[in-house]
Amino acid sequence: MSKLPLIEGVLKYVEENNLSLCMPGHKGTLGFLSTPEGRRLYEKFINCDITEVDGVDNYHHPEGIIKDSQELLSKFYESKKSYYLVNGSTSGNLAMIFSSFNEGDEVIVERNCHRSIFNGIIMRKLKPIYIKNKINKEYNAPLSIDMEHFLCLLRENKNAKGIILTYPNYYGVCADLELIVKKAKEYGMKVLVDSAHGAHFGMHSKLPESAVKLGADMVVMSSHKTLPSLTQTAYLHVGEEVDIGKVDFYVSAFTTTSPSYMLMCSMEYARFYLEEYGKTDYEALIRRSEEYKGKIEAETIVRILPSEPTRYVLNLPKGYSGSKLFNYLKLKGITAEMCDNSNVVLIFSPFNDENNFKKLYKTLMECDFQGLMEEYKEVLTINIPESKMMPFQVMEKQKSKVSLKEAEGKVSAVNIVPYPPGIPVIMMGEIIDKYCINMIEYYLSNDIAVLGIQRSNDDSSDNVYVDVIEDFN
Repeated sequence: MSKLPLIEGVLKYVEENNLSLCMPGHKGTLGFLSTPEGRRLYEKFINCDITEVDGVDNYHHPEGIIKDSQELLSKFYESKKSYYLVNGSTSGNLAMIFSSFNEGDEVIVERNCHRSIFNGIIMRKLKPIYIKNKINKEYNAPLSIDMEHFLCLLRENKNAKGIILTYPNYYGVCADLELIVKKAKEYGMKVLVDSAHGAHFGMHSKLPESAVKLGADMVVMSSHKTLPSLTQTAYLHVGEEVDIGKVDFYVSAFTTTSPSYMLMCSMEYARFYLEEYGKTDYEALIRRSEEYKGKIEAETIVRILPSEPTRYVLNLPKGYSGSKLFNYLKLKGITAEMCDNSNVVLIFSPFNDENNFKKLYKTLMECDFQGLMEEYKEVLTINIPESKMMPFQVMEKQKSKVSLKEAEGKVSAVNIVPYPPGIPVIMMGEIIDKYCINMIEYYLSNDIAVLGIQRSNDDSSDNVYVDVIEDFN
């Protein structure tokens, strides 16, 4: 074994995957080397790895350069206050939840949220009311929330203290956030938004508007996902009606006491880049995106899902495999973000130039699509099972392992999530019914990973196990 397995493994991966159509947004240094300011930071990055000594302010009590920098961030995004997050969007999601809700509050939450949202709900001991996600049959993917179901939930759960949503989702599709915010205000509910993939929104008329400007109370953005910022960096933006004192406390509580100045400097640069170069560069990116979308759709069997224009969702006809296309692109040195049964997701940033689009187009033109054929696997509509106890109550209960075949009628002690599509079949505290079991068996039979279950020799229900609650009374 190598004495430097991590270093050598990462460098090997970077060498073999020479076209990044996934995170992070800087695309392997290009985002820094593209501007004089970025080059200066890039050349001095390791020198920025300092601690909180006199003269460089204190992250947990900013009064100098960190305070000034965060104020510039707030001014740019038009928030009441904005924060740098050196523990990623996860820390921002936890800070949002803890500063907005109290133990026992009911919250309406999108079923397709990031796991950190569900962890926050458990830790804060909230009572979640789940919004269904809608499966788009044409593209065979879960593209957005079911708005009819959502509006019904609002009317039926007027005591809920808030709504937690993702904007956009992994497919670049956005719910009607403007309408959601309007309805939430009518009921006196807060709106918290995990906008991890939306830090660049609002930079062009063809991009969705920023969740902050649409009136959300709190918004988390992963700057590293779409902007020239280091991995693990994110922003938290706070609206007018939010108690800043609480947010200050929880941001500090969920953040390391040794914050990285390298990360903070990269976040400042990402904001500066948008301010100084964003409009011009996003105009060029969207022009390239639209041009090559037309070429790809006209000359191959691939359709590109209508989503925000800095993202391609390559959709294949029935009978063709998204995972096989994903692997084909990888063999050609193109790193995609993710895939499902019928789709491959690509994320662009302004640092993907004309040559990058040409390579993608040429690679798809050379693809033997007949080699990507396999039995069609339809994404099934996922119902929301009956809840027997709140997720936080599950944590303290005695658990046992049973075979999937014997699990019907029992309360799940885990979240069971097929990935893709990443929407939970069942959440902890919900009753496992026959439909859930059929769903799990369906995904396993189609070689789709299912998080939350354990397997033994084969994938029959006799050899698949799940943790359940022994006594839920």
